[in-house]
Amino acid sequence: MEQTRLVVIGAGMAALRLLEELKSACPGRYAVTVCGAEPEPAYNRVLLSSLLAGEAADEDIRLKDRAWYGASGYRLFTGAAATGIDREAKRVRLGDGRLVPYDRLVIATGSEAIRLSLPGAHLPQALVFRDRLDAMRLRELAGPGRRAVVIGGGLLGLEAAYGLVKLGCETTVVHLADRLMDRQLDSKGAATLRRALEAKGVRFALSASSVRIAGETRVEGLDLASGETLPADMVVMAVGVRPNATLAKAAGIAVNRAIVVDDAMRSSDPDVFALGECAEHRGAVYGLVAPAYEQAKTLAAFLAGDETAAYPGSLLSTNLKVSGVSVFSAGAIEAEDGDETIVLSDPGHGHYRKLIVRDDRLKGAILVGEASDALWYLDLIASGAALGPMRDDLAFGRGFAVAA
Repeated sequence: MEQTRLVVIGAGMAALRLLEELKSACPGRYAVTVCGAEPEPAYNRVLLSSLLAGEAADEDIRLKDRAWYGASGYRLFTGAAATGIDREAKRVRLGDGRLVPYDRLVIATGSEAIRLSLPGAHLPQALVFRDRLDAMRLRELAGPGRRAVVIGGGLLGLEAAYGLVKLGCETTVVHLADRLMDRQLDSKGAATLRRALEAKGVRFALSASSVRIAGETRVEGLDLASGETLPADMVVMAVGVRPNATLAKAAGIAVNRAIVVDDAMRSSDPDVFALGECAEHRGAVYGLVAPAYEQAKTLAAFLAGDETAAYPGSLLSTNLKVSGVSVFSAGAIEAEDGDETIVLSDPGHGHYRKLIVRDDRLKGAILVGEASDALWYLDLIASGAALGPMRDDLAFGRGFAVAA
């Protein structure tokens, strides 16, 4: 039987999970070609801050070596950015001029870091923190006695700051909002996280707006709207990412914030699919690994012939170690009228726990400093199960609440 030609644009974590799922669901059904813009196969982006800090080596973040792709029957092109999609001829154009024909196409191009349009952003020491090469550039600039300013107090900015502090840099995080990780944490949770990071050597300037990166030929500091200048030898812009949907839009595929897909991860072109950070499903664009993996499982099942396969969407949650501090957030982070709020706080140990209950069901949870029960709380939120007698001991974790 002649194989169907499947081309995957993007060779990151989402694409790799799709390949793994296809290998299990329908081995040999597709002749697969993977085209990745980066010079190496997929690696674990979650560990980039560890790579920056010197706590992990290249081999620690590698997910599969090149031999795995060949042994699995997949053709892998790296350093081969796609520059165009010809939907009529059904082929993908690569930067070196090669044309790759397809019967079905998957776009898994992820996101790109937002680079602020500040004066001075062109200077060589003004960087973003998104991929392995960014981490390597920062390591070259960092070291004892060096000064770094990180713009952005979200997850990526805090990870960059922690890595730079570990390398000996005097590091300040500048954040526009009045609290860290303001999309995932309430004010008390953010304050708990801030104290933990300050104890590790990170400094903060909150409610602060950046107006200019100072310096003529190299970075000398960051000017704030308040008139203050923070001296710096490097500035890291970690203010978020935008879905990389340029190829799809240029090809006439429906794009809103990202590539619009249905429950089968299919775009407006029935032979073109998208998954991961470049996909928009039911109005939601997910910037985390777990939803991308759920999407990959659905898409693999659909490509294997299961036309009932459907991605229902993901419950937004964050369950990570932010610069060595456990942080979990899921569901509501602020109570509404009629909600109950349960708070357990131990500032001395850097622990904070907030639970939001509505109609005897858990609607939201924030954990900072200790998050061993995070997945249990997530299951309670996702299932909508009645709390019943667990309610009184809910804040103390699964061991107490279930035993009760």
